[in-house]
Amino acid sequence: MDAIALLKTDHKTVEQLFRKYEKAGPNAHKLKRKLVDQLVHELSVHAAIEEQVFYPAVRARAEELGDDVLNALEEHHVVKLVLAELDAMPPEAERFDAKVHVLMENVRAHVLEEETELFPAVKKAFRPQELRTMADVLEMAKKAAPTRPHPAAPDTPPGNLVAGAVSAVMDIGRDALRAARRKATTKVRSVAGLRPSPRQGTPAYEAGGDAASP
Repeated sequence: MDAIALLKTDHKTVEQLFRKYEKAGPNAHKLKRKLVDQLVHELSVHAAIEEQVFYPAVRARAEELGDDVLNALEEHHVVKLVLAELDAMPPEAERFDAKVHVLMENVRAHVLEEETELFPAVKKAFRPQELRTMADVLEMAKKAAPTRPHPAAPDTPPGNLVAGAVSAVMDIGRDALRAARRKATTKVRSVAGLRPSPRQGTPAYEAGGDAASP
């Protein structure tokens, strides 16, 4: 697999999650939370490896593609902002679905631009063996990439390499803490029969029913 094929595989994974979300019913809060958590992870890792490896290599090899890379970085920034908001928002919130819809629109437009314009140009600028080597580096970068969005962090080298390493370590702890918290909250609800209030932001819990943890 070369770098282009690897990145396209990531795109397909994200698109599959989008379609599952689109098929979810209006009250499928638990499923929607799970799908958005997966999207946060997949898109955060994907953005990180593109910013740490792929985009810098493209700019170094083909100056004429510099503007395309800068546009892509700005598109990443917008996506990270929406991901960060969704990461902290309960799925029952009034604007949760709307934010996911905006996320899908932005990511799909970004993917279309990359796959129809940037990727073909990159294939012309790099030899096949170079793209295969780049895929190996991208795979290694995935193992150490942040798993959550960090919109305020640097997105170009060398700053993003340092920030990415620190963020990845922090994200491991946050992921574990959040998983434990949601498990405990779900258990409490199952016993007490509580459901979150459908307001944006940190939920206040009300009596009656059961719903997914934010």
